[in-house]
Amino acid sequence: MFRKMTKWSVMKELILKDIDDLVIGSIGIVAFISFFVGSVVTIQTALNIDNPLIPKYLVGFATRQSVILEFAPTFISVIMAGKVGSFITSSIGTMRVTEQIDALEVMGINSINYLVFPKFIALSLYPFVISIAMFLGIVGGLVACVYGGYASIDDYIMGIQIDFIPFHIVYAFLKTFLFAFVLATVPAYHGYFMKGGALEVGKASTTSFVWTSVVIILLNYILTQLLLS
Repeated sequence: MFRKMTKWSVMKELILKDIDDLVIGSIGIVAFISFFVGSVVTIQTALNIDNPLIPKYLVGFATRQSVILEFAPTFISVIMAGKVGSFITSSIGTMRVTEQIDALEVMGINSINYLVFPKFIALSLYPFVISIAMFLGIVGGLVACVYGGYASIDDYIMGIQIDFIPFHIVYAFLKTFLFAFVLATVPAYHGYFMKGGALEVGKASTTSFVWTSVVIILLNYILTQLLLS
């Protein structure tokens, strides 16, 4: 992917297009899911804390830990494996079926660099999407907590602030960077090396989603064991 780079004037347009397709185009669905899943996490936590001796601020604490450590970086990445991964596989697979990749090779262009490198650079902005997911997940929890009458705003904010460990943010974004690399490369591999016709493009998209999700979950386990244990 890093050999025989395409000239910058061409690569710049490809990168900007992929940023629009893969990153900016995903913000809407990520924002929607994050807000409501954050709300659900808060409601379920509050409903399971029925002992009057347990302080109300634990609702905010549990929501913060769930959203920052697991929901935003991992759950959103699995969703993105379906949206972004399928898009990458189908677009590159269609180029393979229609012999556009062969045409690039005939012209002396490194097709892997031309097709995959812009997606890799575009998804380096993926942590920006995850930061939005973290923020909206916590805000969604706040809205559900206050309007559901489970705790006051002050209690929820106290729970968000109490015993905060800055390394958890570092851990979440380290995972996010690795997940972004997986999202850019695994679907591209399945699209680039697929064989067959239009029917096989759909099968390759499904296969890429499965394997991208598997790799993300395995990486999540390994990184959690290495960084938090």
